[in-house]
Amino acid sequence: MSAVFAPRGPWLFGRSTDLWAFGGSAALAFALLAWGAAVGLLEADTPDWLWLAAVLAVDVAHVWSTLFRVYLDGTEVRRRPLLYLGAPVLLYGAGVLLHAFGSGVFWSALAYLAVFHFVRQQVGWVRLYHRREPRVGPADRLLDEVTTYAATLWPLLWWHGHLPRRFHWMLDGDFLGGRFTAWAHAVAAWTEPLYWALLGGFLLRQLARLRGDRPAPGKVLVVLTTWACWYVGIVALDGDFAFTVTNVLIHGVPYLVLTYRYGRARAADEPNAHTLRRLMARGIPAFLVTVILLAALEETLWDRYVWHDHPGVFGAGGAVEGLALALLVPLLALPQLTHYLLDGFVWRRSGMPPRG
Repeated sequence: MSAVFAPRGPWLFGRSTDLWAFGGSAALAFALLAWGAAVGLLEADTPDWLWLAAVLAVDVAHVWSTLFRVYLDGTEVRRRPLLYLGAPVLLYGAGVLLHAFGSGVFWSALAYLAVFHFVRQQVGWVRLYHRREPRVGPADRLLDEVTTYAATLWPLLWWHGHLPRRFHWMLDGDFLGGRFTAWAHAVAAWTEPLYWALLGGFLLRQLARLRGDRPAPGKVLVVLTTWACWYVGIVALDGDFAFTVTNVLIHGVPYLVLTYRYGRARAADEPNAHTLRRLMARGIPAFLVTVILLAALEETLWDRYVWHDHPGVFGAGGAVEGLALALLVPLLALPQLTHYLLDGFVWRRSGMPPRG
């Protein structure tokens, strides 16, 4: 479905879109860090208004944008019903089973699934760029991917070696601690020179390519913004505010761009995707309103019945305990779990629907 991406050239969606999606989201993150430093929030908790703008309207909303890739398109659902309809059922059952072993087990498992998803998404962007570089050699591909893995995995290893921090992925204690902390601390120290060497090697290689006829500015932008945001948000700073803005914006904003462009192209291609076509006919506002309203509904349920973190935003809720909680929590996590699983399939070449 070529209309999702630019028809040719080194940019994924097009020069201006790539710069806004990848560079703009990172620039916004660092602008917010500068503002946070000026007002004393840099290593503090995330204020409610920013939580709504970044977590709800970007991070949670991008999960719901999976609807535009799959579930609003009946033709696509019928093409792979076992995956699209079976996955939520199996994931809910697995979630209930995990929660039966304890809420800590459930949240640790979800945190590590999220980490895996976040890391793989950044590598996925690089691989999408590789499709636009037919002359790039295997050594360059390997360097690009290994550098992206290092840009994400080494800060995570460092984080594990410096627990506790003043921020967390899902909730306090979701990462492995105890003896693993000492091991991670040692391994992070041993591997730090390799981390910087990979980044330096990547930069030198890209400078060399600039002198030739094969520059890849969009891919370089993805790798460097990934490195900058993950290093600053996890290693250099220690606060929920800094981690939030550097983590969710570069993850969620480009994905929203991808799913919107896919939905627009699919609506033009597939005359039987009636719901998708009706929504996409109303453009970006309808797309954003849909995913943000669904994200707001989800977060309202989470806050009123599980977290009770933002009563000033969502109001007071009731206490849910015991079996009801064990069934509710995996249900509320189901959109997230489904997004994590499907994302590993639907953007592969083999996972894309045939053009109409």
